[in-house]
Amino acid sequence: MVFNTGAALLDAIVLSVVSMEPEGTYGYRITQEVRSVLNVSESTLYPVLRRLQKDDCLSVYDREYGGRNRRYYKITEQGWAQLGMYREEWSRYSEKISGILLYGRTAGGMDSEDDGEK
Repeated sequence: MVFNTGAALLDAIVLSVVSMEPEGTYGYRITQEVRSVLNVSESTLYPVLRRLQKDDCLSVYDREYGGRNRRYYKITEQGWAQLGMYREEWSRYSEKISGILLYGRTAGGMDSEDDGEK
């Protein structure tokens, strides 16, 4: 992908992925889900998980799997609120960007053939 992925977008995507599982999901699975839509490394995503945990958006617990402990992440009430804000912002943002890139119109309503002069 040629577009930069900022911290807020990564946070939003991780929260969305974690929110899909009511009991939470483990770190490796989160990285695989995120990497299915973005070209990011695991070393980029684990700091995101730690930051979201520090910000009380995710809770963490360990569960045994195959004789080893697996770290699970679950979205918190604060995380749901943050995800809701990200979803609203994304809807507005993506609509504006799509308007310009795909349809040649700006938020002010001018299209590509209208130079604004009357």
